[in-house]
Amino acid sequence: MDVTGYLTRLGLEAEPPSAAALRRLHAAHVERVPYEALEIQLGRPTPLEPSASLARILRGRGGYCYHLNGAFSALLRELGYRVTRHLGGVQGSAADKPNIDRNHLALTVRLPSGTWLVDVGLGDGFHEPLPLREGTYVQGSHTYRLRPSEVAPGGWRFDHDPSGSFVGFDFAPGPAEMADFAEKHAWLSTSPESGFVRVCVIQRRDARGVDTLRALTLNRHGDKELVESPTDWWSAAADVFGITPGLFTAEERERLWRQVVAQHEAHVGGTGSEVVPSA
Repeated sequence: MDVTGYLTRLGLEAEPPSAAALRRLHAAHVERVPYEALEIQLGRPTPLEPSASLARILRGRGGYCYHLNGAFSALLRELGYRVTRHLGGVQGSAADKPNIDRNHLALTVRLPSGTWLVDVGLGDGFHEPLPLREGTYVQGSHTYRLRPSEVAPGGWRFDHDPSGSFVGFDFAPGPAEMADFAEKHAWLSTSPESGFVRVCVIQRRDARGVDTLRALTLNRHGDKELVESPTDWWSAAADVFGITPGLFTAEERERLWRQVVAQHEAHVGGTGSEVVPSA
């Protein structure tokens, strides 16, 4: 693993493991590495191996939970942290029943000061790690809750702020391997029912809130605007999320633009619905 390159991408230098250092790493990651699934929109499969995810991150791209938490957990291990990967399940809406369907890779980190919930793969999730103990936690204008899981004995439940794009997630207590997510990753990457296939979403979290580009709608900390040209769309992708058009061929940029226009028109025309990806 290119630890130096990864830390440079985060704008940080190596330091001994500590709760303060973990907070800096986590905050820098969600601020600088976007949550996105543009490879899925382009019909290209992505490997689960953290090394492959890191290579994409170092090129200026991001990923979704398997990629981001997979690469971040590998970085933390290289830096000396005790990291555990867990099977998780994101609940996209109140109509979804909580479960561990492996649509999310969750992370915990054990330090002498206690165990922390770490997650840089939620898009609009928390900005800094949360202590893994039952309670309510406030970060900026967002309020989160941690409690024992009702569907995974010995596991935990994260309840998102009501303004979030998903309701929450549960995760099992035992360790998981990247291969445990392969089947679900294939489904999320290819199924017409997958939120990642149905709608193009890019997100970035900072201390003040969340930036989201969903199809043609740019939401900057609650202020929405419609992006009406491919030039403006790619400007937003670059200026807000750090995804520059030079990372894609002209044909790829044209394909992505056609798809986000179609997704927006389907939603506005009433033939589609607001879709929230599940991991």
